[in-house]
Amino acid sequence: MFRSFSSRDRAGKSVKSTKTKKSYSEQQKKKLQQKLDSPLVGSPLTSPIITMVVGHEGRLFAAHEDQLALSPFFATALRGQFFESGAKKVVLPDEEPEIFSCVLEYLYKGDYTPRLLYNKRRNSWELESDKQDPSNNDGRGGTRSTIYHSGVGGELLRDTAIYCTAEKFGLNELKRLALRKQGLQSGIQVEVILRSARYAYDNTPDTDSHLRAHYLALIIRCRKLFKRSGRMEREMEIGGSKL
Repeated sequence: MFRSFSSRDRAGKSVKSTKTKKSYSEQQKKKLQQKLDSPLVGSPLTSPIITMVVGHEGRLFAAHEDQLALSPFFATALRGQFFESGAKKVVLPDEEPEIFSCVLEYLYKGDYTPRLLYNKRRNSWELESDKQDPSNNDGRGGTRSTIYHSGVGGELLRDTAIYCTAEKFGLNELKRLALRKQGLQSGIQVEVILRSARYAYDNTPDTDSHLRAHYLALIIRCRKLFKRSGRMEREMEIGGSKL
């Protein structure tokens, strides 16, 4: 599993099940045996470890080569031209460590914290941390919705920053996941929405219609908030908004 040397490992603690253990079916036994018989050499958890130096402060991360190679960006890097001589190391000075950590978590788990969960009772999607927050009654909310981005000197929508990083790394499924999660956020300040929109437009191609449609829908959803603040009108008057 990937690890950041300056933070605690995010892997969840194992919890013993209280349910009565059921015997394996024949099909389950067969799958288990196949896993036991298959060689471990070359599997994601035994491939070489790659060290990554992320951000201006040089925060260190480590991950397995096979997991990183799921990204076209890293697949190219792992062929050698970005490695320092004699060391399997990739230097990423322009990336934000917190966002990069989410990307690594996605490469290993197919999701990033907080996880996206389907609520069968409500027939809707929600964020895992929202379920655990007793003060959140509608399955939506701003749990960890923003981060401080040193590149812009202000708060951004966290999922937008992840989306743009996924664009750079060629992770289309992560882009779709980030947009879906961002759609569950609410109560976001006007200046954060506009700053995030500008950042998103600057870091994605003009042909990215999904992202632009998402922000248009977000602004329409928050139109009352924009109207009360008067921020949108001021931005448009001075030509400061691309929306």
